[in-house]
Amino acid sequence: MTFQVWGWRREDASQVLAWVPDAEGGRRGMLTRRSLATKDPTAVERANLLNMAKLSIKGLIESALSFGRTLDSDYPPLQQFFVVMEHCLKHGLKVRKSFLSYNKTIWGPLELVEKLYPEAEEIGASVRDLPGLKTPLGRARAWLRLALMQKKMADYLRCLIIQRDLLSEFYEYHALMMEEEGAVIVGLLVGLNVIDANLCVKGEDLDSQVGVIDFSMYLKNEEDIGNKERNVQIAAILDQKNYVEELNRQLNSTVSSLHSRVDSLEKSNTKLIEELAIAKNNIIKLQEENHQLRSENKLILMKTQQHLEVTKVDVETELQTYKHSRQGLDEMYNEARRQLRDESQLRQDVENELAVQVSMKHEIELAMKLLEKDIHEKQDTLIGLRQQLEEVKAINIEMYQKLQGSEDGLKEKNEIIARLEEKTNKITAAMRQLEQRLQQAEKAQMEAEDEDEKYLQECLSKSDSLQKQISQKEKQLVQLETDLKIEKEWRQTLQEDLQKEKDALSHLRNETQQIISLKKEFLNLQDENQQLKKIYHEQEQALQELGNKLSESKLKIEDIKEANKALQGLVWLKDKEATHCKLCEKEFSLSKRKHHCRNCGEIFCNACSDNELPLPSSPKPVRVCDSCHALLIQRCSSNLP
Repeated sequence: MTFQVWGWRREDASQVLAWVPDAEGGRRGMLTRRSLATKDPTAVERANLLNMAKLSIKGLIESALSFGRTLDSDYPPLQQFFVVMEHCLKHGLKVRKSFLSYNKTIWGPLELVEKLYPEAEEIGASVRDLPGLKTPLGRARAWLRLALMQKKMADYLRCLIIQRDLLSEFYEYHALMMEEEGAVIVGLLVGLNVIDANLCVKGEDLDSQVGVIDFSMYLKNEEDIGNKERNVQIAAILDQKNYVEELNRQLNSTVSSLHSRVDSLEKSNTKLIEELAIAKNNIIKLQEENHQLRSENKLILMKTQQHLEVTKVDVETELQTYKHSRQGLDEMYNEARRQLRDESQLRQDVENELAVQVSMKHEIELAMKLLEKDIHEKQDTLIGLRQQLEEVKAINIEMYQKLQGSEDGLKEKNEIIARLEEKTNKITAAMRQLEQRLQQAEKAQMEAEDEDEKYLQECLSKSDSLQKQISQKEKQLVQLETDLKIEKEWRQTLQEDLQKEKDALSHLRNETQQIISLKKEFLNLQDENQQLKKIYHEQEQALQELGNKLSESKLKIEDIKEANKALQGLVWLKDKEATHCKLCEKEFSLSKRKHHCRNCGEIFCNACSDNELPLPSSPKPVRVCDSCHALLIQRCSSNLP
C-alpha cells in the first residue's frame, strides 16, 4: 500500500513515505525509505494505517464538534473515516477460494459479531434485507454506517479482537486486527460516541464506491500548526472527558446488571433447594410404594399357590372320571370282541349245518332274525363310537389352537417384561445422574456467589477484567439455567414414566400369574392330549378290525341268504298276476312284452330287465332286472380282494 503526500519539498518527496503525528497534533518525525528499509514491511503498513486512523478519527471529532449538528453521509471527513476503516479491516485478509473465483472481503469477520454480541443481530438482519446491496463489500460498508449510528462500533470490534482464534480463520498472523494496533484503533473508536450521525444507507451505491484515502485533508502548514495547538489540546481534553463519561456509564450499567443477576441467582438457588426437598420426598414415597408392592407380590404368590392346589385337586378328580370312562370303554370293547367270537362260532355252525338246511329251514330262519338284530345293535354301537371319535378330534384341535395362542402370548409377555426391566434400570440410572447434577449445580452456585463478591469489590478498579468475568458468568448462568430446565423436564418425564410403569407392572404381574396358571394347565392338557391320542389310535385300530370283521360277516350272511333263497325256491310270478312293470310301472301290451327276472322272479318290461348275469342256480348268463343287476355287481366287487 502506498500513500501520496502533498505539501512537501520536491527534493524530499522521493524519500518520504509518511509522517507520524504525536498526540498533540505536531509533527514528531518522518519515516523515510532509508529508515524503513531495515523494518518489516507489514509492521510499516500497520503503523501507517494506525496513524491514518488516528488522524481521521481526530479530524472527524474536531470537525463534528465545530459543525454543531448531526452529520450526513455527504460529510467529507465522515466519508474519509469509512475509507480508512475499510483499509484497516482489509489489511492481512486471507484469500478464500471458491469454485469460480478468489474471494477477499471484510464481510466474513463482521458477520461473526452477531454470534459474539447478540445485540448486533438487528444490524446484520437489516443489512441483509437491504434491496440495493449485491456484493459482500457493499454489505460491510452498510454495516459500518449502521454501527456508527448506533454508537456501538467500538463495542462490536472489541468483541472481534478478543476472539483471536476465530479471527485467525479470516486474517493472517501479521494483520492489523491480530496485533496491538487493532486494539489501539478500537480504543480510539470510543470517542466517536460523542458524534450524532444520520446516514441514509438505502439510496447510496455502496457496491461500486472506490475507497481511496485523500491525504490533502490531513496535511498542515507550519504557520497553521502554532495557531491551532490550543484548539487541539482543548479538543483532546474534551475527547478524554467524553471517553471517561462513556466508561462511567458502561460501568454503572454493568454493576446494575451484576446486581440483578446476583438476585436472580439467589432466587434460583432457593428454588433449587425447594425442588431438592420435593425430590427427596418423592424418593421416600417411591420407596414406600416399592415396599407395598413387594408385600402385595408376596400375597399374590400365596394366592396363586392356593389356586394351584385347588386346580391340582380338580385335575385329580378329572383324571379319576377319565379312568372310569376308560374302564367303560374297555368293557364295551371286550363285549364287542365276545360278540365277534360268538358270530364266528355261529358262522362255523351255519357252515356245518348247510348240508342239513333242507331239514332245518325253520331253525335257520330264527337264527337269521337273531343275527339281523345283533347286526343292527352293532351298527348303532359303531355309529356312537364314531361320534365319540369325532368329538375327541375336535377337542384335540381346539386344545392345539389354544396351546399355540398361549405360547405366542407367553413370548410377547416375556418380551414386555424384559423391556420394562430395561426401562426401570434406565430410570434408576437417570435418577442417580440427576442427583449428581443437582450437587454439581449447588457447587457451581456457591462458586458463582464467591466469584460475584470478588468481582463486585474489583469492578471499580479493573473494568477490562470485569467485562471478561461478566462474559464468563453469563455463559455459566446460561448453562445452569439450561441444566435446570433439562432437570425439571427430566423429573416430570421420570415421574410420568414411573406412574406408567407402575400401572404396567401391576398389569404384567396379573398377566404373569395368569400365564403361570395357563402354563400348568397347558402341561396338564398336553399330558391328557397325549393319553387321548394313544387311546384314539388304539380305538381306531380296534374299530378298523371290527369293521373288517363285520363286513366279512355281512357278506357271508348275504351269501347264506342267497343260498337259502335258492334252496327255498324263488317266488315265480304268473303272467296273469302282473299287468304293469314293477320298476317303471308302465302297462304291458302287445308291443311291451313281459319278462321274468331269474333272480327275484318278478315281471318287468324289456327296458327294465335288459341285463344278463350268471346266478348260483344257473352258470350261464340269465336275464336279470336292473335292481338285481346292481345288487349282484356290488356283492361281486365287495367280495374281490
